[in-house]
Amino acid sequence: MPINRKAPIDDSKIKRLMKNKLTEMFCSKIPLALVIAVFVIDFAAAQKIEVIVSSQAGDRLFRKSDATFSADAKPSSAIISVDEKKSFQTIEGFGATFNEAGMICLNSLSAEKRNNVLESMFDSVEGAGFTAMKSPIAACDFASGGPWYSYDETPGDTLMNHFSIERDLGANGLITFIKAASRFGKFQIESPMDFAPDWMYYSMNQGEKHVKPEYYSALARYYSRYLKSYLENGVHIDYLNLFNEANNTWYSNVTYKEMSEMIKGYVMPQLKKDGLNVKIQFGETANRPEAMEKFPVALDDKDLQKYIHSLTVHGYDWDKFSILTDLHNRYPDLPIYMTEVCYASPNNLAPDRPRGMPVYEFSDGEFWGNMIVNDLKNWVSAWIYWNMILDENGGPWLVSTAHGDPENNRQHPVVIINRTTKEVAYTGLYYYLSHFSRFVRPGAKRIDCAGNSKQLNVVGFKNADNSIVVNIINNGGDTNSKIYWNNKSFIQNFPAHSITTLKWNTDNH
Repeated sequence: MPINRKAPIDDSKIKRLMKNKLTEMFCSKIPLALVIAVFVIDFAAAQKIEVIVSSQAGDRLFRKSDATFSADAKPSSAIISVDEKKSFQTIEGFGATFNEAGMICLNSLSAEKRNNVLESMFDSVEGAGFTAMKSPIAACDFASGGPWYSYDETPGDTLMNHFSIERDLGANGLITFIKAASRFGKFQIESPMDFAPDWMYYSMNQGEKHVKPEYYSALARYYSRYLKSYLENGVHIDYLNLFNEANNTWYSNVTYKEMSEMIKGYVMPQLKKDGLNVKIQFGETANRPEAMEKFPVALDDKDLQKYIHSLTVHGYDWDKFSILTDLHNRYPDLPIYMTEVCYASPNNLAPDRPRGMPVYEFSDGEFWGNMIVNDLKNWVSAWIYWNMILDENGGPWLVSTAHGDPENNRQHPVVIINRTTKEVAYTGLYYYLSHFSRFVRPGAKRIDCAGNSKQLNVVGFKNADNSIVVNIINNGGDTNSKIYWNNKSFIQNFPAHSITTLKWNTDNH
C-alpha cells in the first residue's frame, strides 16, 4: 500500500474523560468559576487538528503531530482564514476513469497485488477513497481489449435486436473492472459516448459524423439498453452524457442544438418509458472556454434545462479557470463537473510539462494539485481525471483512425503498472488527488478560505459530519503560516513543495 499514516485520535474517549471530570468537579465543592475555567481549558485542549502531509521531502499521506488551537485573534503577516459560515457549491467527489486498458494492466498482476491497487484507489481509510468515476459507453481510445466496437454493429437494427454488452463482461471488460472496484468502496459513475454505432452517421469522414435524424429514436433505445443491461449485471450508471467532446472534428460532430433535440424529444421519453432512473448531464466539452462559448445556444432553452442535472467540461485549456465562474453565474442551478484531463501525446500536452510519459516524479503532482484547487475555487463540484491505470508505456491504447484515435497515444495515468516487472508506481497526481478524495467526502460544502501568501494555494470545506478540511498547496520553499478560525489560531509549518491537509471537528467548538 502507498499510504504512510498514524492511528487517529479517538475523540469519543476524550469527550468521556471530560464529562467524567466535569461531573467530579460539580460533585465537589470547588467554586463554579474555577470549574468553568478548567472545563474551557480541557475543551480547548481536546480540539486537535489532524495534519496530513505529502511532500517532495518524502512524506506520503503522512499524519504528523496534531496541532492545537489557541485563543488568539491577533492579525499576522502570514495568515490563512477559515469561515464556514460562508459556503459555496456542494462537492460530489473525486476520481478517475475505468477503461479496458486499466483492467488489462491489473490482470497482469497477482490477485493480491491487484486487490492492493484497487484498495489504494477506493478504500476511504487506507486509500484514496475515489467516489466520482467515469466509464465510457462502448469503445474509446483506451478500449484496448480488442478492435473498435459498439453495442450494435448490425446496420439498420433500429429496434436493437442485436444489442450486446458481451465484451464489457469479459476478463478485461468495463463491468468486470467496475465490479472489482466496488468491493473496496462506493462511487457514482458518469458515462459519455465517443461514437454511436457507425451506421447511424451520414458519413465517417472527418467533419461529417452527424447522426441521421431518422436514427434519433434508435439512438435513444441504444442508450436505454445500455443503462438497463448494465443494471441487470449489477452496475448502476448514475449520470448519462450523450456524447464526449462533440461538436468537434475528431469525434461525433453532433452540435449542442442537435443534442438538445435528442434529449427533449427522444432520450428522455425513452428513459421514462423504460423506467430508468438516471441523471442527464450536458457538455463534455474539450475545454473550459468552449463550454461558455457553445452551451448557451442550447442551455438558454428552459425546456432543455429542466432535464439537465449538471454541466460537464474537460480541462484541455489547462488554466482558464475563471470561465467556470462565468458559467456558474449564467446557470447557477446547474452544478459543474470537471470530467476529463490528462497528459497525452502528441498534440494536447500542456506546453510547459515534461514530454516523457508516463511521469513518475512526485513533483509533477503540484501541477495537478493546483488545477484541482483552482477548479474548485471556480464552482466545480466533482473532479475526474482520465485514465486511472496505464502501463509503463502509457498504454495500451486502441488505434482507430476513423474514430480519431491515433497510433501514438501515450498518456499519463494516476497509477502506473509495469506489465513486465509487475511493479506498481503511485504518481504525484495520485497523492495530491488523494488529499481531496479521502478527506473531502460527498456532500461537503466548499467554504470561505483565503490566504495572503502567493506561495500557498488554499481551499476549504465542511463535510457533512461537521469536520472542516483545509488543503494547502505549497508551491515554494519551507514556510509557516497562521491558521485563523473562530477567534482561535495556530501556527503550521508547510514543507517545501508539498500538499497539507488540516482537519478538525467543529462539534468541539
